[in-house]
Amino acid sequence: MSIQPYTLILFGVLLLSLITVESGGWFLTRVGRGSIPANTLQKNFFRAGHAHAAVLLMLSLVILVVLDAARMPRGFDLVARFGVPVAALLMPAGFFLSVLGKDPQRPNRLLALLWIGAASLTLGLLTAGVGLIIAGINAT
Repeated sequence: MSIQPYTLILFGVLLLSLITVESGGWFLTRVGRGSIPANTLQKNFFRAGHAHAAVLLMLSLVILVVLDAARMPRGFDLVARFGVPVAALLMPAGFFLSVLGKDPQRPNRLLALLWIGAASLTLGLLTAGVGLIIAGINAT
């Protein structure tokens, strides 16, 4: 199995994106130590955003490793290839941005980014999963 050049580029971009997760971890240590004031809602959403970013970026990398072998039609390939990485951006953004400010009592409208990201995640996983199953059946 060979990896396509555009897959290598996206893989590199996703690896570099993990640096932002690393800086998010540093931010969380400051919140946890009380250096950055945050209420319970903010702490919970910051943790959830950080966790989603890391897990979804890693999942994106795993999917990309096998996706080139599936040889799906272009439209399906794009959804499978970018659905999870887009979710890795939108879902954490929804968690973080929806609780910015001083002592918010509930998330603001930017929480919609979380749900848009969840839809992207679902479409990406569905397309990649079905595409890989079909590719496996056709290969036998």
